[in-house]
Amino acid sequence: MASVLSAKHYHNEDAAFAYVERHVWPNGPTCPHCGGVERISKMEGKATRKGLHKCYQCRKQFTVRQGTIFESSHVPLHIWLQAIFFVAGSKKGISSHQLARTLGLTVKTAWFMSHRIREAMRSGQLAPFGGEGSVVEVDETFIGMRKGAVRTHAAWHKMPVLALVHRESGQARSFVVDKATREFIMPIVQANVDRETYIMTDESRIYTGVHFKFLGHGTVNHHAGEYGRGRIHTNTVEGYFSIFKRGMKGVYQWCAEKHLHRYLAEYDFRYNNRAALGCNDTDRADALLRGIVGKRLTYKACV
Repeated sequence: MASVLSAKHYHNEDAAFAYVERHVWPNGPTCPHCGGVERISKMEGKATRKGLHKCYQCRKQFTVRQGTIFESSHVPLHIWLQAIFFVAGSKKGISSHQLARTLGLTVKTAWFMSHRIREAMRSGQLAPFGGEGSVVEVDETFIGMRKGAVRTHAAWHKMPVLALVHRESGQARSFVVDKATREFIMPIVQANVDRETYIMTDESRIYTGVHFKFLGHGTVNHHAGEYGRGRIHTNTVEGYFSIFKRGMKGVYQWCAEKHLHRYLAEYDFRYNNRAALGCNDTDRADALLRGIVGKRLTYKACV
């Protein structure tokens, strides 16, 4: 059985451009300057840049890299595709050091590429979860440590994260919140969950009275050793947090608060495109490619 990485687009630059173009331009080239789709020709010639096209409506040249996470990068496109495959296919993530060693890059380059890839993983979905009597599990956790914070017995020095998991579709959506309090969490829950939904949470007072805003509210008391009563449980969202925490602690080890939202996007993306939902590593990498447009991230925005 041949390795997935033996595919031509992972080793040949022309094949890499053709592969990306098929995913970004399924209906043919589109000019990123004027949006035109007619009178576009591919430039030929030995001295011509790889994948160069010219739009004869606005008279400007472009490649499929323009307007994507690949723009202004000197890393060959086939190396980018390998990086995307490794990030998309690593259940708990892959460190910049490991990516640099595997692809023959500097750690700084691998780190920046990883952040661009995470940016492409952001779905930006706004439609509410749930509805029609389905179940959404809601839970919060804490990760890492805020910059300049003083360690306390409670978790106030850590960074709070909120996660919603729609049990029927298996989709997750997570958020960085300023504080794990009702004031900050409930507006997010209300904006992201359909009112015709059953909410499942733990015994936290954050969710007191939530049954007035949704179809119903089931709780489990973890402090009393209770983890489920039939369909009332939060085991699904806790399973999501289990993967997230093992990756953040075991692979990435540390994350600045300003970058946490991108790491959450990474874990959301892999969770929402996991094997249990019929997605293999190649499908996941292809899905990531379809999200690269309009997601360019500059180095200045990262540091």
